[in-house]
Amino acid sequence: MSYEMIAITMFSAMMLMLLTGQRVFGAIGFVAAAAAILLWGTGGFNIPFSAAMKLMKWYPLLTLPMFIFMGYVLSESKIADDLYKMFHVWMGPINGGLAIGTILLMVLISAMNGLSVAGMAIGATIALPELLKRRYDKLMVTGVIQAGSSLGILVPPSVVLVLYAMIARQPVGQLWLAGIIPGLLMAGLFVLYIAIRCRINPELGPALSKEERDVPMAEKLRLLRAGILPLVIFATMMVPFVNGWTSLVESSAIGAVTAFLAAVVKGRMTKEVFETSVRQTLAISCMFMWIILAALGFGAVFDGLGAVKAIESFFTEQLGLSPWAILILMQLSFILMGTFLDDTAMLVIVAPLYIPLVRALGFDLIWYGVLYTITTQIAYMTPPFGYNLFLMRAMAPPEIGLRDIYRSIVPFVFVMVFALAIVMAFPQIALWLPEQVYGR
Repeated sequence: MSYEMIAITMFSAMMLMLLTGQRVFGAIGFVAAAAAILLWGTGGFNIPFSAAMKLMKWYPLLTLPMFIFMGYVLSESKIADDLYKMFHVWMGPINGGLAIGTILLMVLISAMNGLSVAGMAIGATIALPELLKRRYDKLMVTGVIQAGSSLGILVPPSVVLVLYAMIARQPVGQLWLAGIIPGLLMAGLFVLYIAIRCRINPELGPALSKEERDVPMAEKLRLLRAGILPLVIFATMMVPFVNGWTSLVESSAIGAVTAFLAAVVKGRMTKEVFETSVRQTLAISCMFMWIILAALGFGAVFDGLGAVKAIESFFTEQLGLSPWAILILMQLSFILMGTFLDDTAMLVIVAPLYIPLVRALGFDLIWYGVLYTITTQIAYMTPPFGYNLFLMRAMAPPEIGLRDIYRSIVPFVFVMVFALAIVMAFPQIALWLPEQVYGR
């Protein structure tokens, strides 16, 4: 059997197992182990074993549980609630102000958690009822929360970028810095879209009534201080890292400890909050470790086959496609897969093929990590089976149906595609900050 046929067989077997409902890491890991044994005999056992040892020795992986714990502490202790109260008071007097404040809330939640699920949960349970109660258009605010929550996988400390860094063997710190400006760019485009629409049609996002705006300045300042707390936590973690005073792992530990102490000082670190945070941290960390282990094993078999070179030759020599055409096809395939897979599954399925191919085509892998993440955000919101669509359906009130959810994301998907095109056309948007910090 040719190497190309072996590669196609492996991918087909993996997709078949995923369609049967097997767990992602189980399907990928089983195909990798079975292929290794069939190709190289009992010596093939060394491939998953080596992948496991590589995973255990990868020091930056310690950041994963630290940041997940930090995010859950801030979420479960209701410190994130203070953020929305702050935006409610300060942004409410303008048309669309609460929707704009919700986007800004999502940016800060992203900087605290690194997962889109946390932003979706906070937005759907805290922001959505308040927006609907104040007669905001339900289609617009549903789209706002879905689009805003997707920022969690782009703005650091993004857990998805940690996974990409492990599989692509790229520095996590550079990837995080690369995600900051594109993440703020996308949030800015969301805010601009909301402001323009509400300026044209004020009924979509009416300003707060005079009675609700009449809040004493002392209360406004108190809420401002409470809302700034998460920013202080983020600064205590990122400033030493960016200045080179601490390593990435040390900064993640500082962030976790600072968040824990903040919850203790505010009197919100109960036994239930601590237990929930630890349990969720353990569950998500273990899930990511198993997925990374399976992906490393699968990638090692692919490297041994030399299948990537054969596929690169197929695209560039036989089909005659340019590197940019191949890159665009990759992004379209991510959007297609996003209709039925989550971000981690998409990455580990195609990483053994795409990442070496991107390197061979001469593109920067840090920049491509940002492109992958933005494309994943778009895939999260693409019908019929976008990940965020069903999360919103599970958390939204009864008056918001699945059809409303599908319609609500259309303009925001176009905004995200526009942001993706900008980052593709101008790679320095993603690469400038890492070059400034690591180029010193």
